[in-house]
Amino acid sequence: MSAANPPPFDDLLGPLVGRGYALAVTMLNDRAAAEDAVQEAAIKAWRKLPRLRDRSAVEPWFLSIVANQCRSVRRGRWWSVLKFPELRHDNSAQDQHASALDLDRALDRLSAEERLPLLLHFYMDMTFEQVGHVVGISMTAARSRIYRALDRLRLDLQSEEALDHG
Repeated sequence: MSAANPPPFDDLLGPLVGRGYALAVTMLNDRAAAEDAVQEAAIKAWRKLPRLRDRSAVEPWFLSIVANQCRSVRRGRWWSVLKFPELRHDNSAQDQHASALDLDRALDRLSAEERLPLLLHFYMDMTFEQVGHVVGISMTAARSRIYRALDRLRLDLQSEEALDHG
């Protein structure tokens, strides 16, 4: 499509909604709140679409809107008052491998600042540059946060393994 005749909004955003939802669930740990955040982000993206200069950068642009919306939700007073910790594993989790549980627990122990770039890079296959754009930091800072989080994750998993076997 030419610049004079851009693709419809649904064609641009449709393929990204699932990734936006995955990001929102990661950030909010609440599926209903994640759905709401993605819907709000889609509305904001539609309003801001004329300001998007590079249509090839629509994915990091949209995911940064989703991330910002999730941050707004978490800052909201109702979130801290009403949000109770949810059990992330049901009875079927007992059947999962211990290493998967250890990894999940270790990821939960990371701060949001450490966890988000790590998940964007490894679970959503984003480049350091895209992670930086979504999180609102430079590519170098994104890479540093990812490697720092990986180091912390490794140490955490090693100490947990030592406790299990020691």
